[in-house]
Amino acid sequence: MEIHNKLGGGLTEAIYKDALELELKLNNIPYEREKPFRIYYKGVLLAHSYYADFIVDGNIVIEIKAISEIIKEHFSQTLNYMKLAESKLGIIINFGGNRLQHKRMIL
Repeated sequence: MEIHNKLGGGLTEAIYKDALELELKLNNIPYEREKPFRIYYKGVLLAHSYYADFIVDGNIVIEIKAISEIIKEHFSQTLNYMKLAESKLGIIINFGGNRLQHKRMIL
């Protein structure tokens, strides 16, 4: 809420990620930003990885958006990150509109 109150909507995802990273640091909350998840297919490591925006406190997947609204594909994307991170909790935060939008996902 603090980030959206200070910056408002309409900026890029990168700006909101930078602001969230600063908030996490200021509040001494452990996190990893853009954590890579390696993908294997038939035992072979593929060249590309998935990158979760944030893994907070070792097990909460945070996906940042700056779009008009959260759609089904964003839930699928976050669910994939949750499975790869072996996480039971994911949160999609959308800064794109006039109001902050967030969706919590639980496995």
